[in-house]
Amino acid sequence: MASHQNYYPDVTCIKRDNPDLKFALDFKTTYRREDNTDFCNGFTLGSHGAYFTDRNSTKNIQFPYREYAGHFCLGVIYSRLLNSNLDDMSVFRLEDLRGITSVIGNLEFFAQEKWRIASDKRGSGNTANIGSITRISDIVGGTGMFSLLGEGWFDDYWSNYSKIRVRDSTGQMKPITNLVDFVQYRKGDTSLIVPKASPGREK
Repeated sequence: MASHQNYYPDVTCIKRDNPDLKFALDFKTTYRREDNTDFCNGFTLGSHGAYFTDRNSTKNIQFPYREYAGHFCLGVIYSRLLNSNLDDMSVFRLEDLRGITSVIGNLEFFAQEKWRIASDKRGSGNTANIGSITRISDIVGGTGMFSLLGEGWFDDYWSNYSKIRVRDSTGQMKPITNLVDFVQYRKGDTSLIVPKASPGREK
């Protein structure tokens, strides 16, 4: 387990007979959108800051990022159950446990390498956190934006997020903050980018 609440990952798995073989495991939870249950609210996939860009760094990470053979997310997607009969102030006894109405249901579990379910946008405002895709079938199937490009493109993109500047159509310099512009800048194949689905724009 992580020694500090804000350290990555939640759990480091180390092979008993080979301590050099480590895997990072992060636990994630999110809920289905009520307006379109094919999508969830999304979640963050760890920082793209110090320990991600400097693979030897030990800042906010259990072991240097380069020492992990893989980075995985184990998560649950649930539905919020709205019940007007529930009273937030109710007090229950332990023997009443089985009769308490649940506030969540329809749990769906997934396990994926984090690069396979990453989007090209930050996951929490202005903080340096990688955001996830939000279509549930893509999360469960591991068919995110980088899934055809590969993990190397994921690492390169998020290590350089907003750091590379190019001229826009008006001649102004702008940072690259989307995958299409980045792949074009690196002279890669943009046809390998899996379009990100959203509730208002199915792919």
